[in-house]
Amino acid sequence: MKPFTYARANDRADAIAQAADATYIAGGTNLLDLMKLEVMAPDKLVDINRLDLSEIGVTDDGGLRIGALVTNSDCAAADRVRRDYPMLSRAILAGASGQLRNKATTGGNLCQRTRCYYFYDTAMPCNKREPGSGCQALHGFNRIHAILGASDACIATYPGDMAVAMTALDAQIEIEGADGETRLVPIEEFHLLPGDHPEKDNILTAGDLITAVILPPPVEGKQIYRKVRDRASYAFALCSVAAIVKMDGETISSAAMAFGGLAHKPWRDPDVEALLVGEKPSTDLFGRVADQLLAEAKGYGSNDFKIPLTRRVLISVLKEATDQGASA
Repeated sequence: MKPFTYARANDRADAIAQAADATYIAGGTNLLDLMKLEVMAPDKLVDINRLDLSEIGVTDDGGLRIGALVTNSDCAAADRVRRDYPMLSRAILAGASGQLRNKATTGGNLCQRTRCYYFYDTAMPCNKREPGSGCQALHGFNRIHAILGASDACIATYPGDMAVAMTALDAQIEIEGADGETRLVPIEEFHLLPGDHPEKDNILTAGDLITAVILPPPVEGKQIYRKVRDRASYAFALCSVAAIVKMDGETISSAAMAFGGLAHKPWRDPDVEALLVGEKPSTDLFGRVADQLLAEAKGYGSNDFKIPLTRRVLISVLKEATDQGASA
C-alpha cells in the first residue's frame, strides 16, 4: 500500500479546508478495499467522523433529513424511515452484511464505486481507473455490467441499493462546497453516466462535502424494493427495482420507479412512469412499460440475460404493486 497521511477534522470548515488535496473517509467500507488493491492511492485521508452529521430529523415540510454520517444500520432501523419510507429501509437491508451496515455511512454509500472486475484488477486496462487505457469489460466477462446508458468507454454499473430507493423517492443531496456555500442537488443529477469520462462517478468536485440527504414528505402508494442477485444475501444486484405505485379505484394514479444493476447510475425513465398513470393494470400494459424501459437496452455477451430478466422483474413488481399477483 502506498504511504499516506491521516488527519481528523474537527468541524466542517476544517474538513473542507483539508480536503483540497485529500480524500474524505468515514466508514471506509469501500475506500479501504480500493486502497489495499492500489486501485485508489490518495496521498491524504481526512477523517470526518467527528462532524455533527449523525442525526435523522424531520424537515419543516414534513420530510426527513438524514445526516451524511448516519450509518446504514441506523437509517434502516429508524422508526420514521420504516414507517414512511419502507422501500428505503428494505433497500439498505438488502445491500450488505450487518457488520458493513454498522460502519457504512449515508454519504459514503452514495459515493461507492463500481464492482467491475477489471476496475478492481490493476493488471487490466480500465478507462475508469486509468482514462484512455481501454475497457476490457466490453469484450470480456461482463455478466454484472450495464445494459442501459453505457458507452464505448465504460459499461460498468453503479453497485448500490440505497441510492436506487432514494431516486424513486425524489431525494435531494445536500452538499457544502469549498466556497462555504450549501447546495441541494436532486439525486438523479448526482451520479453520472460514463460517456467519454467514466472516471467521473458523480458531480462532486475537490472539497465538496455531502452533509445530508433530504427526503420529501411521504407519498401515498405501495412501496416495493425487489432485488435479484446471484445469492440470497450480500451480493450486488443483477437487477433491482424500487417502485411506488398508487391506485385510485381501478386505475393507477401515480408511479415512481428506479432501477439498479442496469447502468452507471440508478436508472429512472419518466416515460416509463407516464405510461402507467391513468391506466388500468394489466399484463399487456406492464409489457408495454417493460418495452419502453428496455427499448435501447444492449447486452455485451455475458450480460445478455439481463434484458429478459429485467422485463420479468419489472412486470412482477408492477403486478404486486397493483394487487394483480406477483408472478410474471
